[in-house]
Amino acid sequence: MKKFFEIFLGILTAFGGFVDIGDLVANAETGARFGMGLAWVVVIGVIGIVLYAEMSGRVAAISGRPVFDVIRERLGARIALIDLVASLLINVLTVAAEIGGLALVIQLATDLNYLLWVPLTAAAVWIVIWKVRFSVMEKVFGITGLLLVVTAVALWRLDPDWGRLLSDAASVGPPATENWATYLFFAVALIGAAMTPYEVFFFSSGAVEEHWTRRDLMVNRANVYLGFPLGGLLSLAIMAGAAVVLEPRGIDADHLSQMALPVAVGLGRIGLAILYVGMFAAIFSAALETSLSAGYTVAQFYGWQWGKYVRPREASRFHLVVLLSIVVAVGLVLTTIDPIKLTEYSIVLSAAALPLTYFPILVVANDPSYVGESTNSRLTNAVGFVYLVLLLVVSIATIPLMIWTRAGA
Repeated sequence: MKKFFEIFLGILTAFGGFVDIGDLVANAETGARFGMGLAWVVVIGVIGIVLYAEMSGRVAAISGRPVFDVIRERLGARIALIDLVASLLINVLTVAAEIGGLALVIQLATDLNYLLWVPLTAAAVWIVIWKVRFSVMEKVFGITGLLLVVTAVALWRLDPDWGRLLSDAASVGPPATENWATYLFFAVALIGAAMTPYEVFFFSSGAVEEHWTRRDLMVNRANVYLGFPLGGLLSLAIMAGAAVVLEPRGIDADHLSQMALPVAVGLGRIGLAILYVGMFAAIFSAALETSLSAGYTVAQFYGWQWGKYVRPREASRFHLVVLLSIVVAVGLVLTTIDPIKLTEYSIVLSAAALPLTYFPILVVANDPSYVGESTNSRLTNAVGFVYLVLLLVVSIATIPLMIWTRAGA
């Protein structure tokens, strides 16, 4: 019964923690501009993160080491350094986007300028990381993020034409009002939002924090095979809500208040209040994960003591990196750059760096030195290779598409 409860909590945590500011922005924007015409990209992204997160969790559970630590040993310092620099840059941008997103949610609830809340939300993120145990931190904010289910309830209350939504989701190509370049740019953004590098590094480091062993492989599979796809359904609900309410009215989802309109229309003020709490919890959870991920990757690269399973003074350099990433992120947001634009750039740059993250994971997940007999199956390797080719194409196309479309403008 205890093991079942642990698995159940893990599923709920993965479900509630899947949607962050990047998913909120990317899915709402694409729903408002393309309807359900890019839903297929969300499915591809979810399958990809499930595939590689399972590998990362398996490596951590069997070897007792996080995947980035194993990558450095297996592929050498030079390749690991390239991966570190790329992931750290994206991590800091993502931390800034999450902190800015938290401040925007509070602004929606209070009508006070979001810049006033940036230092306070950043301080709250740091205090939780410093004081709260990992298991409590992960589960409280992840499960509270389940309140985002209100987006699906609102969609049901809106009583859309389900047949048309499914038909649109099954089609490929831009509507008459958009062009292929912009369509492909947003497809890239959705891939970046679903497969952000911090997710796999945090997931495997969290497995070590939780002291997973080979006996926890079932927990690993339940988290990724059930929790992540359920989180993907939330992403699709957000996209569908925007397609039903925003697209017909020509409203661009370039602010969180517009992203919240489908819930406001479907459920009124009570639904909106629930949405704000769910958004805050989900984004706060992502802020914790991205900040910790910065500390994890740097500490694991240099061989420092890391993690919340030891006292802070025993992992002082790890905590210093986490703190510095939050401070730099706050500085970025306080430049008054639009947090939504910052989010867009962070997920697009994530897409550009995806092969650097996922190729090494595929290598170590096939090395018996780290996973024993639990190497990838032929099917997993075949699908993993197809995804690497896809991610390489996405990586090559990302920057040209961003320049050509002026970041989707």
